[in-house]
Amino acid sequence: MIKRMFDLFVALMGLFLTWPLLAIIAIAVKLDSPGPVFFRGQRVGRFGHRFSMYKFRSMVAGAARKGPGITASGDARVTRIGKILRRTKLDELPQLINVVRGEMSLVGPRPEDPRYVALYTPEQRRVLSVRPGVTSMASVKYRNEEAILSQGNLDDVYVNKVMPEKLAVDLAYLDEQTFWRDLGVLGLTLLALFR
Repeated sequence: MIKRMFDLFVALMGLFLTWPLLAIIAIAVKLDSPGPVFFRGQRVGRFGHRFSMYKFRSMVAGAARKGPGITASGDARVTRIGKILRRTKLDELPQLINVVRGEMSLVGPRPEDPRYVALYTPEQRRVLSVRPGVTSMASVKYRNEEAILSQGNLDDVYVNKVMPEKLAVDLAYLDEQTFWRDLGVLGLTLLALFR
């Protein structure tokens, strides 16, 4: 209950304080390329429930039909503004809406695409016992995931290397989760962004 109240307070404050930045980003996305301002990707949340995760659109409209579901460095589908948004992680800000709606938490395992969740082992599915997060220890560790994915076949590298390693970090988080640890993850996330 404390975690949910903290999430709700921070998400509402975040949306209130950043609304001018959100408006500027929305205008920039719209002017940079045709298509919607937001990307709504299907993700698997707590207890396996699917939801639409909000992000600022950083790729050309219809990118999902023009290539793989994951992105490596140098992907031609990423727009000019999208490159900046992805590097600074500002494309993730609309996920505060998901936090307010109760679909996500500020800290928790990152929500995954259903096609990859289908590959989880029974032990890995334990990450679905909590609300997915806007950030996580795995997000901090794999901040430059797109560069790692550019070192071979996208799906193979993701499914056989990146995804299992991130899930191992997420499972360790579940075993050690505390309010103070969440604050630490938020602090590390901010440090990684400013670095």
